[in-house]
Amino acid sequence: MRLAIQIFQTAMLTISLSYAGVMAAQDTHETVERETSRPVMRGGIVFKNYCAVCHGERGDGRARAAKLYSRVNLSIQARPAAYYEKIVRQGGEAIGASPFMPPWRDELTDEQIADVISFLSVVGDPVRRGEVAFKTNCVLCHGVRGDGKGRAAALFSPRPADLTRSDKTDQYKDQIIRLGGGKLGRSPEMPPWDGKLGDGEIADVVQYLRTIVILPTPKAGNLP
Repeated sequence: MRLAIQIFQTAMLTISLSYAGVMAAQDTHETVERETSRPVMRGGIVFKNYCAVCHGERGDGRARAAKLYSRVNLSIQARPAAYYEKIVRQGGEAIGASPFMPPWRDELTDEQIADVISFLSVVGDPVRRGEVAFKTNCVLCHGVRGDGKGRAAALFSPRPADLTRSDKTDQYKDQIIRLGGGKLGRSPEMPPWDGKLGDGEIADVVQYLRTIVILPTPKAGNLP
């Protein structure tokens, strides 16, 4: 009898510790605020709202307005922060570049300019761009770590997927982001992001999701 009681107590203690661990891992307001308030995250939002129309969401010059400047290379090259600071504040003519690049000092705050410069330091890296896109759009449900423990996760049944344990292919992830969960027979609570995120941003998010998976990456083409 005593042995049975000890086994029961041990099991309950294990369950309690596991539950406490899950609760401790849940995103808090402070966790989300700390992550999303990083300058590179804020800068990604500024870039998308003000700069992507000409420079493209990836900074590669492939943008809606690019055809208006067919003789100008609108792709963003790796430059020192001081270069970015000057061209963003004062415009292209200030550094002998294209006069079509306007000065932003009267439209963006000093903080916004500093933030967008921070983003420009990673604009050439698809994984870092994908991290910014993910953490400025997806963390409410999937969590800042992508583990499904976002602030709103408890509101949904089934809960948001733990993307660190995903065995889905890149193609599958592209489709579920683009079309939403319902179209792929998954939770309809997962909304479609096509139209909210551009093709490049979705591709970048998929690249970022590769880096957080802690299981072996499935072979390409092995769709469920």
